[in-house]
Amino acid sequence: MASVLHLSLLLLGSLMVASAGNFHQDFDITWGDGRANILNNGQLLTLSLDKASGSGFQSKNEYLFGKIDMQLKLVPGNSAGTVTAYYLKSPGSTWDEIDFEFLGNLSGDPYTLHTNVFTNGKGDKEQQFHLWFDPTADFHTYSILWNPQRIVFSVDGTPIREFKNSESIGVAFPKNQPMRIYSSLWNADDWATRGGLVKTDWTHAPFTASYRNFNADACVWSNGKSSCASSSPSSPSSSSAWFSQELDSTSQERLKWVQKNYMIYNYCADAKRFPQGLPAECRTS
Repeated sequence: MASVLHLSLLLLGSLMVASAGNFHQDFDITWGDGRANILNNGQLLTLSLDKASGSGFQSKNEYLFGKIDMQLKLVPGNSAGTVTAYYLKSPGSTWDEIDFEFLGNLSGDPYTLHTNVFTNGKGDKEQQFHLWFDPTADFHTYSILWNPQRIVFSVDGTPIREFKNSESIGVAFPKNQPMRIYSSLWNADDWATRGGLVKTDWTHAPFTASYRNFNADACVWSNGKSSCASSSPSSPSSSSAWFSQELDSTSQERLKWVQKNYMIYNYCADAKRFPQGLPAECRTS
């Protein structure tokens, strides 16, 4: 069963095509002193890291709910010590955040895909995965579905994690703060690879990650108001299917397959970390 599903996932991933945005129009390079570049008439963006500095960018728009897609090709070869972060985040000391972080590794070892959800400045909801392909060999689509009911992290259309709204049992959920899209490539060899045991090998620098085919089917926040394409969040149009989207039975099976075969850490299974009892959302999952 697993091998058949594995094949179907690979076929699905090969067929997925995200609609292309334009990085000149959609993003600002925010740091890196020339290490970040927008190329090919806005169709490609690259971030680089050398011993002096990394680099990063952010979206021009803020979003309150939506489906965000980006294709990334990660740092190849010996990427130990590097972190490529791709996430949504609101400003302030009580921020909300939805994280993809890709922790590099020695050549031949798999990347660690780290996910987390913050609400009102509090996270501690980590799940980590290895991937069923080499994320440095080609571009793959990493997606965040964020609506009032759930957050779904997906890779090439395959859900790897679902974080449901559990406000009914007192668990905070990010739904009130608009967030920008951010990405950065930086050195974190004090913790990223085997807890900081493996240091960055600067003889391989500069390290480069590449981005293309950004798409945001989302509610844009501007002047204190939210606009969801042709409709508002409180009354989305039929084109905003993501606003009430949930995982169907096929997607639930894919999610279970990924978590069974590729999840390497789940905070909801870490009883040592929570000696007083697992978080409430874990107990109801």
